[in-house]
Amino acid sequence: MQLDANDERSLANDEASTADDDQYNEKPTPLPVLPLISLFLIQMAEPITAAVIYPFINQFVRETGITGGDEKKTGYYAGMIESAFFLAECLTVVQWGYLSDRYGRRPILLCAPVGLAFAMLVFGSSTTFWPLVLSRCMQGVFNGNIGVTKTSIAELTDASNRGDAYAYQPIVWSLGVTTAPIIGGMLSNPATRWPDSLGRIRYLRTHPYFLPCFVAALFAMGTFVFVYFGMIETLPSLVAKEKALKRLHDIDNTIECADATEESRLLGDRQSYGTESEASTSRLGDTTSPPTGVLEVIFTRPILLTLLNHAFLTLLEMSYSALLPLVYSTPIEFNGLGLDPFRIGSILATFGFCNSILQANMLGKLIRKYGARRLYRVSFSCILGCFTMYPVMHYFAQRAGRVNGFVAVCIALQLSFQTMIYMAYGSLQVLIVEAVPEGGPMGTVNGVAQMLGCAMRTIAPTFASSLFSISLQKKLAGGDMVYYVLIAITVVGIRCSALLPNKRARGRHRARP
Repeated sequence: MQLDANDERSLANDEASTADDDQYNEKPTPLPVLPLISLFLIQMAEPITAAVIYPFINQFVRETGITGGDEKKTGYYAGMIESAFFLAECLTVVQWGYLSDRYGRRPILLCAPVGLAFAMLVFGSSTTFWPLVLSRCMQGVFNGNIGVTKTSIAELTDASNRGDAYAYQPIVWSLGVTTAPIIGGMLSNPATRWPDSLGRIRYLRTHPYFLPCFVAALFAMGTFVFVYFGMIETLPSLVAKEKALKRLHDIDNTIECADATEESRLLGDRQSYGTESEASTSRLGDTTSPPTGVLEVIFTRPILLTLLNHAFLTLLEMSYSALLPLVYSTPIEFNGLGLDPFRIGSILATFGFCNSILQANMLGKLIRKYGARRLYRVSFSCILGCFTMYPVMHYFAQRAGRVNGFVAVCIALQLSFQTMIYMAYGSLQVLIVEAVPEGGPMGTVNGVAQMLGCAMRTIAPTFASSLFSISLQKKLAGGDMVYYVLIAITVVGIRCSALLPNKRARGRHRARP
């Protein structure tokens, strides 16, 4: 029986899909523990250096004198310092990815903790406003290579265990954002808090916020030492060059131990191999530079679609995150829940702990079973549930006049939907990696994705919070217009998720030292 062209294409697609499924369902390769810990420490340095200032930044701004005693200006200047971090990261993240494609991952990653340590020391030593802004920008610049860590994770893993590695990122982030405010709150104003010990140090009396910044800097420097000894190079071209040079060295050692006859034969082999290896090494040396068609690779349909989905995911996740404490703390008569800070903190801390355990144990297994694309589409769709729960909770809270059992169930459902957002991040990162062609500029592509994420993180909180206030002030849709707008954007994002490339890339293997 003859097959027409359409049947042949369909059969080929089925075979490719089966092969892809086999790749995801194979037994996972053991994770390289020491290099991954090195990368996770670098990733933890971002929330620690970013969030350690939150407990004292407003008071720090007041004490610089920039507000002139006008309390209304404090939020403006404090917001400027906090926004400078993400703006600087957004403007530099692609450059870090480009440099990592050119010179290797390891040297670029080693720059980050050293730069962060220096920036934190400058921040804590400042007594006027503009040095605070400058050092905050420096922190953003050196956190800009966070995309390189994601690239290295991809190169250290393969399709069977990549989801397991990315699943640990929520734990790392949660630990960082939980630890940093504790450091900042407990260690600020040490001379006042411990006058008989630290209060005797003159510098701590004149620089009351230096100690928490110093501790954050110590963490960054400790990270540098660990990464220096624990991290290996993962850029495929450099790894291949190192292997070629090692083989040449092994042949040299074999020749020295052989007898004259064997030496002659091996020498001929070495000369033949040497010519080939020199040519190969020369070619590998060329590949340490980014491919000439970097822009051509980025502007391919699969990568553009994954980047578009990344922008939608980050925009909606950050909008949701900005609204969550705002809605929980707003009085019930203004469409909130009227929860006090203690209960809000308890709810979010409990969720963070449970979510971290869930991600670490489930994300990798779900990606292997269902594939990254399918898991992302399902996870992203759950954002609809997150936004839908807001007006539902508002309805039950206003009807009861308090947070009753129905509202508690809605909160639990909303947080259950929220766990899927983290799975969407993990599965989409796998899709970004797999969209890059073999030997392509993965560092640059991850840099572009990180840049889009930073841009959305800069826009989303202001967008969502402002829309929330406008909805209440204008009584738009009973004050719930903000949720309907975000639900509409989510629907558009779900449609975009359906356009993601269906074919999973094959052939990426974990780099070896």
